[in-house]
Amino acid sequence: MSAVQKAIFPAILISSFLLVLLNHLVQPQATASADNKSINTVLVTLPGECQQAAYYPEKILPWCALIEEQAGRFGVDPLLVAAVMLVESGGQPEVISHSGAVGLMQVMPRDGIAATFQCINGPCFASRPTIAELKDPAFNVEFGVRMLAGLTERHGNTRDALKAYGPGDVGYWYADMVLGIYASISPEGN
Repeated sequence: MSAVQKAIFPAILISSFLLVLLNHLVQPQATASADNKSINTVLVTLPGECQQAAYYPEKILPWCALIEEQAGRFGVDPLLVAAVMLVESGGQPEVISHSGAVGLMQVMPRDGIAATFQCINGPCFASRPTIAELKDPAFNVEFGVRMLAGLTERHGNTRDALKAYGPGDVGYWYADMVLGIYASISPEGN
């Protein structure tokens, strides 16, 4: 890592945490139970479903069993998937971005505004699922994790895979933000 990268990395981490905090403040989530029990109470109710439940951000915790199932199936670290999901949708399964990406993993569909995006050989996302398919959390997570696994295999490393997964015009900003969150929730990073 160069001196410039070492100097910029802490700023990226701090920016990532501030974005997550701001998102939490702007879109407060309902508490996990009606009597305002702590998140630890919720974790106690999930044994067997989620092996790393203690490490998931609160907004992603409802999806941990689904994440771990698909991450195991495709050989991706489930906490990396959790970090991607936190950045992409904040755990909201039906969210559609301004660019047309859909669901928990914010996958571009073949229809909607994404149908207007043209690549050299025609519509960029012609082989993708539909908006309706991607609104199904199980389908969305399976597709997103499979896509992330394929990008990791193609690019040979996680950072380049995340760069390809995220927005096309931000360089490594998106990848470094996801990796910063991943480092903060990973048991190795704590």
